[in-house]
Amino acid sequence: MRVGKPRRVSSHVLAAQLALVVGVTALVSGLFLAPLSDQLDRQAMRRALAIAQTTAARPGLAAELTSAAHRAQQPTARGPLQREAERIRHATGAEYVVIMDERGIRWAHPSPSALGHHVSTDPGQVLAGHDVTKIDVGTLGRTARGKAPLRDSGGRIIGAVSVGIDYANVREGLLALVPRLLTYAGGALAVGALAAYLLARRLRRRTHALAFSDISALLAEREAMLHGLAEGVVALDADGRVRLVNDEAQRLLGLGPEALGRPVTEALGPGRTADVLAGRVTGRDLVTVRGARVLVANRMPTADGGAVATLRDRTELERLGRELEGTRGLLDALRAQDHEHANRLHTLLGLLELGLYEEAAQFVTGALGVRRATAEEVTERVHDPLVSALLVGKAVVAAERGVALRLAPDSFLPDRLVDPSGLVTVVGNLVDNALDAAAGSAGAAVEVDLRGEDGRSVVLTVRDTGPGVPPEHRALVFEEGWSTKAVPIAFGEGTGEGDRESGEGGGAHRGLGLALVRRFAERAGGEARIGESAQGGAEFRVVLPEALEALEPLQSLELDATGVSEAEGTRVSEVRGG
Repeated sequence: MRVGKPRRVSSHVLAAQLALVVGVTALVSGLFLAPLSDQLDRQAMRRALAIAQTTAARPGLAAELTSAAHRAQQPTARGPLQREAERIRHATGAEYVVIMDERGIRWAHPSPSALGHHVSTDPGQVLAGHDVTKIDVGTLGRTARGKAPLRDSGGRIIGAVSVGIDYANVREGLLALVPRLLTYAGGALAVGALAAYLLARRLRRRTHALAFSDISALLAEREAMLHGLAEGVVALDADGRVRLVNDEAQRLLGLGPEALGRPVTEALGPGRTADVLAGRVTGRDLVTVRGARVLVANRMPTADGGAVATLRDRTELERLGRELEGTRGLLDALRAQDHEHANRLHTLLGLLELGLYEEAAQFVTGALGVRRATAEEVTERVHDPLVSALLVGKAVVAAERGVALRLAPDSFLPDRLVDPSGLVTVVGNLVDNALDAAAGSAGAAVEVDLRGEDGRSVVLTVRDTGPGVPPEHRALVFEEGWSTKAVPIAFGEGTGEGDRESGEGGGAHRGLGLALVRRFAERAGGEARIGESAQGGAEFRVVLPEALEALEPLQSLELDATGVSEAEGTRVSEVRGG
């Protein structure tokens, strides 16, 4: 509830629009009246001058003035000049018609008492032969005057005619136009007021009858809410440009304020994250990888053609999920071992019941030797406990699936990993991918080549006997949303590693394994590549520089003193033990 009920935005706009319309109407009216008054003045002066010129040109007027002057007559109210001037004044509606001689003496004037007297204004300009127009004040008040020289038949100036039009008549003409002007102005004002009302009414609907204070409070609350959310929020306009990105989204996507106003594909660069935010990949809870983070995105279109996308950081959950998946793998391995041991125990029990004791002893010795040989081979060449345990577990799972999992003869990994869990993720994803591809193929096998090089680097190569990856798809294998699972897809045909799917087809969490492998390799400054193995399947090669801790000087001296190298199979743990 609003305290004090502040004025709505529409009321403010309506008042402002009405004030603007009234002001503009008044200004236009004033601008119209000002030149109109000047125009009426000029028209009155031109009319007075026209009457004066017409009077001065009348036949016989100049001769009558010359004759009266020669006879030394005095101007009288009954003289011919006075009668002619009065006739013209009444005929034209002029205020006065004055006829003067070359000395400025009046021979005709509306007031008989003024006859024979000098004119009240200076006649020098008109007697010099110039037409004169002006607004002036004389004995008869303020008038619009026009003066014309009076010439005889020889063209000599013998006097002048002065005509005045009462200025009150000019003002009355101006005032007569004001009602019409006010009518037009009122019509314009009414139209403007109606337009302002309609605009305010529409604005009221668009602003939901809110006041400026309400809108300001809502904006402040929105900013606080958006930047306080634990989820990232990205708003896009109808053209796909970023118009809002909160603090969490900036952190998750690695963006800055400069992303505002730019297309999302330009701000983020090409990739699945930009495709998800732009709406080119549809679905709910879409998983994407941005930098070192695994994000879950949801996109909601808005009424104006734009969209709002929310982002959740699932990096930690994905890590826990991978650990859980590893645990499940170990459980599967234990379950497979249990099943295998049960079968062997049944076999052993049958041999014992048949009395074949020597064969039973050979069977037990052989079974134990194979299992022990596999574990010893892995632990002898892979000294990191996490990686070796993973490979032993994967070997059991591979055997259960009918796939032979073996280490390359020259594999060797010392116990100096900088990030063992990261390498476990890489090895686990690649081995699982290879097992899925090789299962069911002729002579199904997966070979893991894991070694340390140059004292600091780790090179991992995983080869399988599956169908391989077509060359046209190899550039897309490490993209997010692709999976090696054999499912119907929108592009690519057949099954096996050649089949890839986008995240919306087979589930939001598919197609992340190889993408995580590439991201981990890139974060470590290395690379992940795919090629064709000698068996015709796929070969994944990951190079991780600086993945091993540097040897201490004492350890290096001890290693040199043994006269053997890691490449020859000597375990670093034995060298450290002296």
